Amino acid sequence: MKKKIALVTGGFTGESVISLKSAAVVEKTIDRSLYEVFTIYIYPGDWYHKTASGEKIAVDLNDFSLQLEGKKITFDGVFTILHGSPGEDGKLAGYFDLLGIPYTTCDQLTSAITMNKGYTKAIVQTIPELQVARSMQLFEQEPTAVSRIQEELQLPLFIKPNNGGSSIGMTKVKTWEELPEALDKAFAEDSQVLVEEFVSGREFSVGIFKEKGQITVLPATEIVSSREFFDYEAKYVPGVCEEITPGRMNSEEVARVERIAKKVYAVLNCKGAVRIDYFLQEETGAFYFIEINTVPGQTETSLISQQVRSMGMEVSHFYTLLIEEMFAAASKK
Repeated sequence: MKKKIALVTGGFTGESVISLKSAAVVEKTIDRSLYEVFTIYIYPGDWYHKTASGEKIAVDLNDFSLQLEGKKITFDGVFTILHGSPGEDGKLAGYFDLLGIPYTTCDQLTSAITMNKGYTKAIVQTIPELQVARSMQLFEQEPTAVSRIQEELQLPLFIKPNNGGSSIGMTKVKTWEELPEALDKAFAEDSQVLVEEFVSGREFSVGIFKEKGQITVLPATEIVSSREFFDYEAKYVPGVCEEITPGRMNSEEVARVERIAKKVYAVLNCKGAVRIDYFLQEETGAFYFIEINTVPGQTETSLISQQVRSMGMEVSHFYTLLIEEMFAAASKK
């Protein structure tokens, strides 16, 4: 009998648009010979499934079930493709934990920690061979913030929402005059802001997942952007940047990135597929951690999809591996 999978998408933030695109790809790619898939849309106060005829069926939040054609539908597992809140920040994971329903992403604690860029950097900076840029975490838009930043950090700077994704609200600041506006932009997206010194180097992104209990690192993608940095348009507007998979690294760099990526995945107790963004510093080749994404995009052109295909694997098989690893982990609890 096919296992019933809830494909969860939507969300409470501007990233819901990307979630819907990712979910559409997963929905048509996932192996239907193995799984019966029900797409579940989650919006504030509105959780529902849409039938083929367009009818909205409300989700029973008591047990995350549906009533379809007079039958109660419950789910064997959840494939989460909801970027931002509540899918990437641990809220949904905690809900599914309470109900005893397995899911493909990181657990509640890991999701909550990794959603916070500052907290994540504090944890991973002890990993050998991994560097982090000097930074400052702001918890409120205080009057002394600008002077504190000028005293402790050097230009240029990246100003970014601490809990945001898709580079929304991010600014590269080259002069001190630009700083107040950049802080306003970031605080408009989040109550916490990360101010980070710029690292000059080649930018990469690498996917990692667990298969049969073993951590696997995908071929990294090199990001060559026509923009100042890998911003929202560079990520989602075709032609703005070049994505080279596998990225141009020598054998020593490939081996070092794989070692570091596996350690990050393990130290943060990740599950499912995650993506780590990093720089290889221009002068030294040192690995500089940027951030980790625990619900990476799954569109046709997303970095994870490119990397899966680059290693000679069908994306549909990749999804099967994620789902079966989810069930295997759940069986051990």
